[in-house]
Amino acid sequence: NEEAGPEDEEEESVGNDQTEPPAKRARLDESVKEGESQEDAEEAGGEEKEPAERKRARGQNKSRPCMKPNHYEKSRLCPSVTQGCAEKCYFGSRCRFLHDIDEYMAVKPADLGQNCVLFETFGKCIYGVTCRFAQAHLGDGYQNLINTDLAKQWEGKSLVRNNLSKDLQHQLRKKKFSFEKADEYLRHLGQEVPNCTAPEEGPGDAPEHPGLPEEGEDPKPARSPIKTTGPVTDEDTVKLRLCEKKKLEIQGKLYLAPLTTCGNLPFRRICKRFGADVTCGEMAVCTNLLQGQSSEWALLKRHHTEDVFGVQLEGAFPDTMTKCAELLNQTIEVDFVDINVGCPIDLVYKKGGGCALMTRSNKFEQIVRGMNSVLDVPLTVKIRTGVQEKINVAHKIIPKIREWGASMVTLHGRSREQRYTKVADWDYIAECAKIACPMPLFGNGDILSYEDANRAMQMGVSGVMIARGALIKPWIFTEIKEQRHWDISSSERFDILKDFTNYGLEHWGSDTQGVEKTRKFLLEWLSFLCRYIPVGLLEHLPQKINERPPYYMGRDYLETLMASQNVDDWIKISELLLGPVPANFTFLPKHKANSYR
Repeated sequence: NEEAGPEDEEEESVGNDQTEPPAKRARLDESVKEGESQEDAEEAGGEEKEPAERKRARGQNKSRPCMKPNHYEKSRLCPSVTQGCAEKCYFGSRCRFLHDIDEYMAVKPADLGQNCVLFETFGKCIYGVTCRFAQAHLGDGYQNLINTDLAKQWEGKSLVRNNLSKDLQHQLRKKKFSFEKADEYLRHLGQEVPNCTAPEEGPGDAPEHPGLPEEGEDPKPARSPIKTTGPVTDEDTVKLRLCEKKKLEIQGKLYLAPLTTCGNLPFRRICKRFGADVTCGEMAVCTNLLQGQSSEWALLKRHHTEDVFGVQLEGAFPDTMTKCAELLNQTIEVDFVDINVGCPIDLVYKKGGGCALMTRSNKFEQIVRGMNSVLDVPLTVKIRTGVQEKINVAHKIIPKIREWGASMVTLHGRSREQRYTKVADWDYIAECAKIACPMPLFGNGDILSYEDANRAMQMGVSGVMIARGALIKPWIFTEIKEQRHWDISSSERFDILKDFTNYGLEHWGSDTQGVEKTRKFLLEWLSFLCRYIPVGLLEHLPQKINERPPYYMGRDYLETLMASQNVDDWIKISELLLGPVPANFTFLPKHKANSYR
């Protein structure tokens, strides 16, 4: 409006920008009132108070509320009933779940829709009466219907590979799995092979690895349980390897980073559909894998549509990392194994893993050589420029990594201290690419358009890894391959979200627990998707990854809703796809900077 009313003039006088959303304007009003009350107190002779500094929201929400199944599902049906073997319930009369289907159906929440994606895709829904879309496949007497013709098409086919079998889990927990190659490597280092699997519980137990820094301390080179008798040479490593490695042919490919925010496997399927060439599982902790933890093994799962797939491991010691590499080499189907030496989070860093390995060269060397000696597939390493912001060390480490036997290095153009602040240093990545030659080096950082990808490839890297850019717009792979800006409509973006929820229901289940887990990861993803600015609304192209969009109105209601940085609006979008949220539902995104209430 050209004419400003008295309210507009008052807001302009306090510097409150109308372009800000209502929640932010309310907070600005509160801060102005606090300032006025402070001035009044000073005029009345009161003591002057220092104004509170407004800190920028950064880092993780480490104490965020967690919605557990019993928070949204008071009564659950025993899985033995769903599987048709109620009489074989292991707990019998002590089972805390319901065994009466009529009793369960009386308290079961209403169905969320008329179509079940599992039934329509596979001809059978294994969740039966517990499915939140059960009306699509329930007959008389709550009988679970089966589309025989469709079910036969999928019979015997493995859609998701690398599952943890009960037999393997039993071997790991009873410490009966054989680590012949790893034991040989550790003996070669002059070490009596330690027991590195599940530690016995007890208040007086010694730590698994002595010498780790206490909380708040910087990691120092910890005393290793391995007594080295000297560096292992390349000839020794070759002798320990029993077969020739497969080659990793990914020169010039688009590599989707192993993201940990939005449910890795369903999101990988979305990006694969848009043109991602190389995918990698979410970072898995090697000690948890050696203990047979099901939740950790879930990070290794591979969908049958993924052509080039790798897994990423995190660890701080040669014994556990080498044994874990041999374990995966024997039990899962994978094209490469990656070591995460770029993880900046304190939980990993203070234990000597992640970025801390860049300062522990002896342990780093033993880990790379040991894993390389037991793997039949290529070993890759992901690093950062260094630990401290202005002290780059990657150019010193990369030649060593090549000498130790790694097949490829991925360099994130920031230090640990920077995390994701400031722009990635691509000039330094170009310098490191020359040093790494002939070993391939992939660059990572700030790629959100095909221009960014083209500029990165001109730096001499072998390929690019895309992380946050894929979270903000997963169709970036299509844009790079077709060399164009895609002015994608809100309805097309909504269809992508619909596909993600369908993939999530396939992966986590269509019962209440699976629906809410899918919702949780969808909301995490929406905390990044809201940062996308439609191409048709931009004043200049391309959008930069560190440019946060101002509050704006989209070309339709859905586009405006998708641009909102308010958690409540993300919940509205999730309800359009997965139905109403449970009572007392709460959500806080993983990263503080991604939302406000």
